[in-house]
Amino acid sequence: MKRLMLVSLLFPLLTFSQTSGRVIKISDGDTITVLIDGNQQKKLRLAEVDCPEKGQPFGKNAKQFTANQVFGKTVNFIETNTDRYGRSIAKVYYDKDKYLSKELIKSGMGWWYFYYSKDPSLGKLQEKAQSEKTGLWQDVHAIAPWEYRKIKREEAKNRRYEASKTQMKIKQTI
Repeated sequence: MKRLMLVSLLFPLLTFSQTSGRVIKISDGDTITVLIDGNQQKKLRLAEVDCPEKGQPFGKNAKQFTANQVFGKTVNFIETNTDRYGRSIAKVYYDKDKYLSKELIKSGMGWWYFYYSKDPSLGKLQEKAQSEKTGLWQDVHAIAPWEYRKIKREEAKNRRYEASKTQMKIKQTI
C-alpha cells in the first residue's frame, strides 16, 4: 500500500520532468535537435556518452547509428544539465524505453562518459563492447573523444604559437 501511495505521488513529477519532441537533425553521434511544442527547436547533447568527433575514426558511423535509431521519431527526454555551449544535456529515450546513450555504448559507437555519469552499468556495457571488438573497439588505437579534443586544442595552440613567432621574425627584419 505504501508503495502504491509513493508511486502515485511521484508519477506526476516523472511525467512533468519528461519532454517529448521529434528528432529533426543529427549533428553528430551524441548531439541531436528536436522539435518541441510550438515548433521550437532544442539542441540536445546526450548524457553519459561521448561519441567520436567528426574527424575521428567511427565519427561518421556514430552519427549514422544515431540517425538510424531516432531521426524522424518522437523521443522523450529528461534534461539533466546545460553544457558550456548552451546545449541541454539530456537522457533521450525512444521506441518506448530504449535509452539512446546506452544503445550507443552497447553498439561500440561511443564511450561511457564516466566523468559525468553515475551509472556503472554503462561501463560494463563498454567493457563488453571492447572485449567483443564491437564498433569503434575494432580499432586498437581508438582514442577517447575527450583526449582527441585535447590533442586538437594543443595542436591549434602550437600553430598559433608558431604563427606568432613567424610574425615576430618578420617584424624584426623590417
